[in-house]
Amino acid sequence: MKRYFTLEYWIDDDWYVGKLKEIPGVFSQGETLAELEENIRDAYQMMVEEDIIPVRTGVQTKELAVNL
Repeated sequence: MKRYFTLEYWIDDDWYVGKLKEIPGVFSQGETLAELEENIRDAYQMMVEEDIIPVRTGVQTKELAVNL
């Protein structure tokens, strides 16, 4: 079974750095975008294997206004 997540990434000192938006704590880096993607998948797999992804039941969302 495949799950799809949002990879947020940016370039920092010539490294691609990124994180999975939906899974706090899963982030990595790579010299290329392809390497970052592979490393992110590995980081996610390690968290799943160690069963440390927080389970969030009853999560709700709400629009929040913030003064700029």
